[in-house]
Amino acid sequence: MSVRRVALLTAGGFAPCLSSAVGGLIERYTEIAPEIEIIAYQHGYYGLLRGDKIVVDAEGRAKAHLLHKFGGSPIGNSRVKLTNAADCVKRGLVQEGQDPLQVAAEQLKADGVDVLHTIGGDDTNTTAADLAAYLAEHDYGLTVVGLPKTIDNDVVPIKQSLGAWTAAEEAAGFAANVIGEHRSGPRMLIVHEVMGRHCGWLTAAAAAEYRKWLDTQEWVPSLGLTRERWDIHAVFLPELALDIEAEAARLKAIMDSQGNVNIFLSEGAGMHEIVEQLEASGAEVPRDPFGHVKLDTINPGQWFAKQFAEKLGAEKVMVQKSGYYSRAAAPNADDLRLIKSMTDLAVECALRGEAGVIGHDEEDGDRLKAIAFPRIAGGKAFDVSQPWFGALLEGIGQPLVPATAH
Repeated sequence: MSVRRVALLTAGGFAPCLSSAVGGLIERYTEIAPEIEIIAYQHGYYGLLRGDKIVVDAEGRAKAHLLHKFGGSPIGNSRVKLTNAADCVKRGLVQEGQDPLQVAAEQLKADGVDVLHTIGGDDTNTTAADLAAYLAEHDYGLTVVGLPKTIDNDVVPIKQSLGAWTAAEEAAGFAANVIGEHRSGPRMLIVHEVMGRHCGWLTAAAAAEYRKWLDTQEWVPSLGLTRERWDIHAVFLPELALDIEAEAARLKAIMDSQGNVNIFLSEGAGMHEIVEQLEASGAEVPRDPFGHVKLDTINPGQWFAKQFAEKLGAEKVMVQKSGYYSRAAAPNADDLRLIKSMTDLAVECALRGEAGVIGHDEEDGDRLKAIAFPRIAGGKAFDVSQPWFGALLEGIGQPLVPATAH
């Protein structure tokens, strides 16, 4: 396959890998195929529909390494679903009666794109596969090679998504400062709300990272500086059953003995109960173009805090969200190594015309490869039976009861 021009786009929510992945792709093409032109669509599929793009020039190639030091995305993100024509019309991205998929495909043809690199979650990458299929039906060859980006680490069948390790580490650091508030009043209840719509991996990993930090500290109990007060006392995930009355009784005993309770909460925990409660009251539940509940508008942390505050006799309640702090961070060393291995393979696959999403395939011995698009899906549940998580819950005295599927 002859490749003359490649295009990059980042889409969906941010993760601590987007800037670095863009930099890594530019670096690798410059190293092994500098004659290939690179363009980038601004704000993902939003820019693709509008034809809004930049050409990566000599300065961009020479300084691409600087992108590894930053979070966010230099080329911009958006949430645009090409199969949701009504939303695209509403946002002025296409005209009434136009098929956004066709508009995007025609733009790729007009721009002479041979390879499209998408950096995003399952929605981003499966949409790219739809584009490639459409173009193939119309005799235009386009190779799509995606990279898996999500701090939730919930893409099937990929073992580790880019940016998730960093997000967990950043959430743990955020929590340390928030939990430092536990003596700002008597009978303090702190809820640390962590991103994770369907999957509790990030919350669990952040809790594990935070408790590793606790292990490195020295304490002065005679002055009130105790590990028990700084520790996590509950971890609530979508994959765990929640008996509010039983947990309230357990946590009230902790509140009575030490004067504070700290909870790590995945924003997707209890989502079904919250939505049912809102809809039963006649309230409208806002959803994004993909049909996902807008969790930031229903405030799971506030809901949980309200459920527990009275039962625990809390005099002061604090709810803090680490999501936007975590997801826009620059990648840590572990993620940088993962990004490097994935971007290098992505370029190799692109040059030989092999489409798919790059990742360690859990259904193929964790082998790093281009995974076929039809096998990519979102919403992978966190496996709460893993020994490290069982040890975490045992350490905080919380029973491990897996949830039944909704």
